[in-house]
Amino acid sequence: MSIGETCQGAAACLAVEGEMTIYRAAELHPVLLDAVRTHDAPALDLSEVTEFDCAGMQLLLVARREAQRLGKALVLQGASPAVRDAFALLGMTAEGEPA
Repeated sequence: MSIGETCQGAAACLAVEGEMTIYRAAELHPVLLDAVRTHDAPALDLSEVTEFDCAGMQLLLVARREAQRLGKALVLQGASPAVRDAFALLGMTAEGEPA
């Protein structure tokens, strides 16, 4: 389980590896919000997420809401099969909108 960040100018990509579940929500919440608040173009790479539950979805929605509040767009650059399955189950696209 790790969280890495790569930056290119004002853009930042936060790569989450391992679980994005209730068991890591307290750890991930401040990291995601900090990335949204401190970078002009925040992005998430979830291609290495192994487990994704409703707490993971809530984290994404909170981060997206914060980005919108700040006039930014939160971009998903990658999604693992676990993330894609959860989105499909909820009838959502990778952008977090209803399909």
